[in-house]
Amino acid sequence: MLLLDYENVLIRSLLTERFSGAPPVSIDQIVSDFDGVTFHLSTPEVKTKILISLNVKCFRELVQYGAQQVLEREYGPYIVAPEPGYDFSVLIDLENLPDDQTAREDLITRLALLKRNAMAAPFEKAFDEFAQLAEEASKYTSEAAPAGVAEGGEVMAIHYREEEAIYIKASHDRVTVIFSTVFREETDRIFGKVFLQEFVDARRRVATLQNAPQVLFRNDPPLELAGVPGLQDAGDGKISYITFVLFPRHLTPQRRQENISHIQTFRDYFHYHIKASKAYIHTRMRKRTADFLQVLNRARPENEERERKTASGRTFRVQG
Repeated sequence: MLLLDYENVLIRSLLTERFSGAPPVSIDQIVSDFDGVTFHLSTPEVKTKILISLNVKCFRELVQYGAQQVLEREYGPYIVAPEPGYDFSVLIDLENLPDDQTAREDLITRLALLKRNAMAAPFEKAFDEFAQLAEEASKYTSEAAPAGVAEGGEVMAIHYREEEAIYIKASHDRVTVIFSTVFREETDRIFGKVFLQEFVDARRRVATLQNAPQVLFRNDPPLELAGVPGLQDAGDGKISYITFVLFPRHLTPQRRQENISHIQTFRDYFHYHIKASKAYIHTRMRKRTADFLQVLNRARPENEERERKTASGRTFRVQG
C-alpha cells in the first residue's frame, strides 16, 4: 500500500541539503503537490536566501477560515510579501539559521508541511467551534438547547479541486467532514463504492476499529449540506459524497493535529487505490491472455496435414 507523506518530500530534501552547510547554489524550481498545489523555490536575491512560495486554488477560502493566523503562528518571522502569482511566501536566510540542530530539523519539517498547515485552518476552526458548542450544550438539556447550539456551526466549503470540495461542519457532539468527489468512469464509481463499503464492514467486524470515525457514502448531497449554494447535480452518478463523522474521542487536543493530517490525505489515498486496483486487474488479464496464447502456440492438431513434393515438382498432401 502506498504511504503518502503529509509533507512535501522534495522541499524536505532540498532544505536538508541546504541546511547541512553545503555551498550555496542558485535555485529555481517549480514543485508540484497533490490537489493542484504548486511551490516555487528560488534564490531571487542572493544564493544564501531561499524564497519558498505556495499557490493553492482555494487560498481565499482558507483565509476566510483562519489560514493567515495559522501560517503566522507557524512561520511568523519568515513571512514576506507573496511572490507575484503565488498566495504565500517565506524567506529563509541560510546565514541566519537556528544554532540548535533540533530547531533546524523542526524548521525543515514545518516548511515541508506548508500545504498541510494552510489546509488545516478550517479543520482547526471546526474543532474549536465543537469545543465551544459542547461547552454551551452542557448547560442545557437536549430539548432546551438554543437553536444555534442545537444546529451547530456554519458549513465551511473548501473548493480545493476542480468540481470537488471539502465541507466541514461543527456540532456540539461531533464534527462532520464531507468530501465531494468526481468519478470520470463508471468503473471508478463501482470500485469506490466497494472500498467505502469495506470501511463500514471492517468497523463492524474488527473490534479495534470500532472507535474509528463513521464513514457514509451516497450519491446525493447529505442533509448537512442542505441550503449550501453551488452543489452540483449528482443525477448522472459522477459526483458522490463521502462523509466522515468525527466524535469527541477524535477531537481531543492530543489527537487533533494527527487527525487533521490523516483526513487531508483521504482523497489522494482513495483515488490511488481505485487506480491501483484497476492496474492490478489489467495486469492479471494480460498475464492470463499471455498464458492462453502460450498454450495455443504449443498445441498441434492430431491429424496435421503436411505438404510433400514429387521429383517433378508436383505437390500433394498427406495425413500426419
